[in-house]
Amino acid sequence: MPAFHEEASVAAVVHEVLEKLPGVGVLVVDDGSTDATTAVARAAGARVATLPFNLGVGGAMRLGFKYALANGYTTVVQVDSDGQHDPSGVPALLAQLDSHDVVLGARFAGEGDYTTRGPRAWAMKVLASILSRTAHTKLTDTTSGFKASGPRAVALFAEHYPAEYLGDTIEALVIAARAGLSITQVPVAMRPRSAGVPSQNFVRSAIYLARAGVALVFAYIRPKSAYRVTGAVTATGAQV
Repeated sequence: MPAFHEEASVAAVVHEVLEKLPGVGVLVVDDGSTDATTAVARAAGARVATLPFNLGVGGAMRLGFKYALANGYTTVVQVDSDGQHDPSGVPALLAQLDSHDVVLGARFAGEGDYTTRGPRAWAMKVLASILSRTAHTKLTDTTSGFKASGPRAVALFAEHYPAEYLGDTIEALVIAARAGLSITQVPVAMRPRSAGVPSQNFVRSAIYLARAGVALVFAYIRPKSAYRVTGAVTATGAQV
């Protein structure tokens, strides 16, 4: 769980994950918070990696994938620490990992009432259309932060997970697709934030649209040969 200034919500999310998904390992990556996120998450029962300064979601997730690879985890599920993702949806994501490498929890696929509008909605639709062609499957929510990664994706993302803005969503999917990994989605319902302030307004949405375009360009201009899957962890914990 990447976390930045989430002291008000992270404990409840950790508790809910441990309650609904018994036996899982929970790693919170505190992305340079200046509040009590690290202490609160640790007290709630999570393992915590604390970054000395803010890297963004991509940097936090790359550390998470490196941790998973080094500690023999074959599967990683990203759950936001603001309470918007219901851990009850994780089994549905994991079920699809039997036949795919990356599974997105899609907010616009028939579950829940989450909506967005204006430039942000336009950007999401354009991105979904473009990335669906790259992934050779229909995707409706390519910026979802609720997703599961199987062994090949864990190995790939431990080495090639972009830290740039939106890289953790858009560019990560492009990297996975260009590395030959299969991607799919399952419908999920999005809950309101349990704490904090949503980032959406018209100006920020317009900025989001511009940044999404830049992120997409960077994703495609990087050479395909740079991405390859090495060091994948098998179900027995061995690396290949």
